[in-house]
Amino acid sequence: MKKKYAIIDIETTGGRADRDKITEIAIVIHDGKKIIDQWESLINPERSIPYNITQITGITDGMVEDAPKFFEVAKKVVEMTEGCIFVAHNVRFDYGFIREEFRRLGFTYMRKQLCTVRLSRKAFPGLRSYALGNLINHFGIKVNARHRAMADTAATVEILEMIFQKEKSEEQVLDLINLGVKESKLPINITLEKLHELPEATGVYYFHDKNGTVIYVGKSINIKKRVVEHFTAKTDKAYKLQQYVDDISYEITGSELVALLFESNEIKRLLPSINKAQRRRFFPYVLFEYENQNGYRCLSYAKVKAKDRA
Repeated sequence: MKKKYAIIDIETTGGRADRDKITEIAIVIHDGKKIIDQWESLINPERSIPYNITQITGITDGMVEDAPKFFEVAKKVVEMTEGCIFVAHNVRFDYGFIREEFRRLGFTYMRKQLCTVRLSRKAFPGLRSYALGNLINHFGIKVNARHRAMADTAATVEILEMIFQKEKSEEQVLDLINLGVKESKLPINITLEKLHELPEATGVYYFHDKNGTVIYVGKSINIKKRVVEHFTAKTDKAYKLQQYVDDISYEITGSELVALLFESNEIKRLLPSINKAQRRRFFPYVLFEYENQNGYRCLSYAKVKAKDRA
């Protein structure tokens, strides 16, 4: 099936997705050879735009006052990027902001991703910097309005097209899309598509063997990323997982602390064969509460005798 790429750039009120909002978005759909669709819009961030940001982008409060709010363009973003690989220059920034906007609306937004910063490093080694501005200057790309969404998206499209013309570009693109995983290295019943379907959320994940038995329990703030790391690592544990894993399941916890506690409990409950660190059910010390002679409640600890551990 032919790949489609959604090349995206956003402008924002600041640099933190959990605090700041999008002020402009541009999307260009590319089939690997040519542009087949494009769209752009200012976005009302429902807050004032800091002066220093306006100095960079030129976007003022007055310009976005009557612009649609993100929830009004969310459907358009979903429809345009459906089935596409999400491409951006420093994709973590743009993808992170868009995911956060959807999260605020109560939805999960997930797409395969491709970063043109990382691709450029492979395709054009030896440059002083791989920032978009430096690549624009280096290749003499004409840009009408730097730091505006569509202008930066158009520049990113040109860079992507130059990369596509390079030898071995397809191999490099696939490597980044698939997060460095080689399908030949995966267990028989674990496909790249299955890995891409895993959530980019906080929780606990389980690796099962061919009998359905849980052989490993882990936790992460990004389940998909952590699971992928298991299949790209070159350790004894990774080798065992690559040999014996037949299925993957998970539980979303929403909190890193909950994930930490839940993982510990699940390891002690299930005793997975590949987990080692937290399988111990007995501990050398016990924490206890008591009331002292003055009536105060106190906490203390004591060493557990070997005969009392059973």
